[in-house]
Amino acid sequence: KLKKLFTKAERIISLRNLRPKKKEGFLKIISIFSFLGIMLGVAILIIVMSVMNGFKTDLTKKILGLNPHIVIQPNSFKIEEDFLLKLKKEFKEISLSKSYFGEGIIISNDNAKGVILKGINKNEKNIIKFFKNFIISGDLNNFGANKVFIGSEMAFNLKLSKGDKLNLMSSAFISTPLGSLPKQESFQVAGVFNTGFLEFDQNIVFLNIEDALSIFDKEIEDQNIEIYLPDPLDANRYKDKIQMINQNFFIYTWSDLNKSLFSALKVERNVMFIILSLIVVVAAFNIISGLTILIKNKTKEIAIFKTLGLSNKAITKSFFLTGFT
Repeated sequence: KLKKLFTKAERIISLRNLRPKKKEGFLKIISIFSFLGIMLGVAILIIVMSVMNGFKTDLTKKILGLNPHIVIQPNSFKIEEDFLLKLKKEFKEISLSKSYFGEGIIISNDNAKGVILKGINKNEKNIIKFFKNFIISGDLNNFGANKVFIGSEMAFNLKLSKGDKLNLMSSAFISTPLGSLPKQESFQVAGVFNTGFLEFDQNIVFLNIEDALSIFDKEIEDQNIEIYLPDPLDANRYKDKIQMINQNFFIYTWSDLNKSLFSALKVERNVMFIILSLIVVVAAFNIISGLTILIKNKTKEIAIFKTLGLSNKAITKSFFLTGFT
């Protein structure tokens, strides 16, 4: 390809320009500094972008380790068994589980804190995997009725440990002789988990799905369907396909929940790329200045080349090849 673009004469002139004579030693120093400038600029660009990509990947893995990839909520419609069979038939590679979550208040040791109460099935493959990775106290086998798992940050803030008693209050109201009061039930701490994700560890309480439906005064058909995919990055594509099967349900993905975070990361990454690319551009000015000096020093040689019949285009190409190299 190089032979087609540049003639032999142009290549020889370019090669001679790259080997300056002793009296042109200053030009050699400019060339070395130009090379080092470009090398450092590109190295910094690669390192910083790799760190940014690594951070994004690590963050994504953490978020995916804690959240389902797709959630289907009934949205006032009942999720029929036929719909689940259709999902399993059309997407054989996906894993389904049932859950229910809502906002509540945890009351313990004269302390109260707003939390997310999430009802799960402890026999689900993904739940077993989650607790296997993050549990630091307790045993999943003891996770029975009226038992809860809490995050390490919540346990520290509320001075709770395995075996302690606590009360959970939901956003559902029940009628009493004193009027409507929030539903409240007593639970025991079955264990503590630590994901390393502060927001998760201080705000999530896991309880059995039956207990969650009871405390929120819900029926079995009110459960959400959680979907886990082989490749979580395909979540939006699956979401569109599932939405086509039934438009009545509210469907969202893990990326929808963290859209603002990933948008901020994307903007930061793009800005870093532009700023660091300018380092390479600035380094390239050294090459331009070096070429300018080279051309000034080669005025006589250029005149000889033109006398010998070389065109302006051929001479320009030879100097371009020098700079490009």
